[in-house]
Amino acid sequence: MPSEESDMSSRQNRLTSFKNKGKNVDEMRRRRKEVSVELRKARKDDQLLKRRNLSTEDDHILPLQENSQSPASLTTEEIIEGMNSSDDHRQLVATQAARKALSRERSPPIDAMIKSGIVPRCVEFLSRFDNPSLQFEASWVLTNIASGTSEQTSSVVKHGAVPKLVQLLGSSYMHVTEQAVWALGNIAGDGSTARDLVLNSGAMPALLELIKPDTQKASFLRNVVWTLSNLCRNKNPPPPFEIVQMSLPVFNRLLHYADTDVLADACWALSYLTDGTNDKIQAVIDTGIVPRLVELLAAPSVAVLTPALRAVGNIVTGNDMQTNAIIQAGGLTYLRELLRHPRLNIMKEAAWTVSNITAGNVDQIQEVINSGLLEPLIYVLSSGDFRSQKEAAWAVTNFMSGGSVQQLATIVQIGVLKPFCDLLNSKDWKIVVVVMDGLNNIMQTAEKMGEVDRVAIMIEECGGLDKLEQLQSHENEQVYQKALNMIDSYFSVVDCADPSLIPDQTNGQLDFNTDRVPDAGFSF
Repeated sequence: MPSEESDMSSRQNRLTSFKNKGKNVDEMRRRRKEVSVELRKARKDDQLLKRRNLSTEDDHILPLQENSQSPASLTTEEIIEGMNSSDDHRQLVATQAARKALSRERSPPIDAMIKSGIVPRCVEFLSRFDNPSLQFEASWVLTNIASGTSEQTSSVVKHGAVPKLVQLLGSSYMHVTEQAVWALGNIAGDGSTARDLVLNSGAMPALLELIKPDTQKASFLRNVVWTLSNLCRNKNPPPPFEIVQMSLPVFNRLLHYADTDVLADACWALSYLTDGTNDKIQAVIDTGIVPRLVELLAAPSVAVLTPALRAVGNIVTGNDMQTNAIIQAGGLTYLRELLRHPRLNIMKEAAWTVSNITAGNVDQIQEVINSGLLEPLIYVLSSGDFRSQKEAAWAVTNFMSGGSVQQLATIVQIGVLKPFCDLLNSKDWKIVVVVMDGLNNIMQTAEKMGEVDRVAIMIEECGGLDKLEQLQSHENEQVYQKALNMIDSYFSVVDCADPSLIPDQTNGQLDFNTDRVPDAGFSF
């Protein structure tokens, strides 16, 4: 069993959860990194990192003579022979045949094509500015090869395709430029190393130059924005911020486009750019993008709503001023609705976002109260799926850590204790610890008010004491020690026979008595 010295250390650690008593704001928001990792893993398919081009609508680009061999009928040997020919037409027919083979929806022969040696030849063709159709077909072949595994993508990169594809971003032929954009997007989506190679080859300014008010073709713009988002993606390490931040003014404009795909990928990019240090969050805020980002929390498409919520959630992990930017833009009103969203992942991330706001200062906690978030938060605590309940529990514990006496009275009065205490039965010991920390916070507040016995009875009435007693035999040392400490500190001397200690009832809910609170509130 832990020693008395370790118990003293544990009590000292709990003191850091109080405002003006050594509370570490970074610790309150410490979960941003671990939760972000968890959310990224859970949502890895929400935005595709790589995409194959399966379209055949551009076949008319290749004008074949009546007696020419059809590209679809060429064998691999004939493709290689044709691509290695010095005849322009044979090169084009063979390259298109390779593209068609790699555009099959099922089981494209990527490895076979790589082993045949077509990659370096396609990279050579990228420089054929006298033959844009050949550039286009070669870019398409490389796009589909780079859509595969990291090893397959590497075969494109190591033969020097990236700088040549970046050069093609300046092509006067839109279909060539678009295919180069797509290829670069697949390469950038392969990971941090490939992403940085694309960035360091000058792709970012060249891509941003392609986004113009007169861009009419929707697929072109979608491909550009998707590629930009891949260039902002991945964290280990993150992209060079001095390069990717030049995209922020453009994303600010893109958030006003009506196209769902454009909006979604712009929001994903912003979610990546805000998933970092406070200076990066501030750079995003400084563009004036927050009001529109918050508006998109009401987007009817989940494809847009999901990354918009992620970006907003990342911003509120910053400092108090950065959190205020979301509050002042009306973010809490939208979060109130999202806490009841039928999509469980949306509910969970909304609760996660609220938990980082309740980790803020007293004024921010009051904004949470004023915006009507407590009742839907308690709804999540009692009726959400377990992952959402975990985030709601964090929100409540943070609230109980940083709130004023009046604020704690408010959350207790509307019925938080019962669903909160119910989580003490969780099989996840980490969430049990979170709940016990929240209860410990409220008991320490009650202790300073001289209301320990009254609040202890309220917790007992909710079944909390029975659950704490059961936790004394928990297999996890941290859990049973906290349970022992709480019972010893707050529940050993409750005299239930004293009627003055029985808590008041208000509309069937337990009422936290605040009669002893000074007019100016209770100060820790």
